[in-house]
This record gives sequence, structure tokens and C-alpha cells, in this order.
Amino acid sequence: MRALEKNRESVIGLFRIVVGLLFACHGAATLFDVLGGPHGAQPEIAAWPGWWAAVIQLLGGVLVLAGVATRPAALLCSGSMAYAYFVEHQSDALFPIENGGEAAAMFCWSFLLIAALGPGRWSATSMVRSPGGAVAGRGR
Repeated sequence: MRALEKNRESVIGLFRIVVGLLFACHGAATLFDVLGGPHGAQPEIAAWPGWWAAVIQLLGGVLVLAGVATRPAALLCSGSMAYAYFVEHQSDALFPIENGGEAAAMFCWSFLLIAALGPGRWSATSMVRSPGGAVAGRGR
């Protein structure tokens, strides 16, 4: 357990990178018919909520992956997945395993965790240094 605590920031950074990448892939698949294509009909441009959800997935996922504006981007991504779960999935059944909302629920809670903990290591904002040598944007 001590090794995990010692590497906490690295683990958080890896978690952020993986979750951001997976989320961005969902958005790219829906918007551009790549990576296995859309998981349903490809939404028309600016159609609510499908197209906007895919844009949030792609852009929010890339921001979280890169560690740029991590907390606000993760909070937006979490909220979009909460909306997806409660509006699109929960009307079919109560539990995620019954209503097909496992991915929405997992992404929602994963992004909420990232928003609460911050970006961890290897974020773009932590690599930008201020003129005095201090790390700018630490914990954002």
C-alpha cells in the first residue's frame, strides 16, 4: 500500500489519460464514423442531444487526456454522462446492468473523481512553468 501512496500522482495521471482517451474515442466514433463507427445512427450537426454529447465527448476527452483545464472539463464530462444516464438509460430500468447505462455511469463517476482529485502527473498545465520557475496551473 505504501508503494501506491508513493506513486499516487502518477496513478491519478494515468487514470486521467486513459479515461480521457476512451471518452474522446467515443466522440470521434460518433462524429466521424471511425473506430467502429457510431453506436447508433450518426447524429445530424447540432442535433440535440446526440451531436452535442459527441462534441463534449471528443473535446472534453481530449482536454482531460492532455490535462488542460482538467477540472472544469471533467466536471462537464461527468454532467453530460449523468444526463445521458438519467435521460437515456434509467427510463428503461433502475440498474445500469439492466438499462445499458454502465458506460455512462462509469464515465460519470470517473470524471467526477478526476474533477475532485485534479490531473495528477503529466498534465500539460503542470509542464508550463512560470517565469520564477514555479509550476503554473498545479492542481487544475
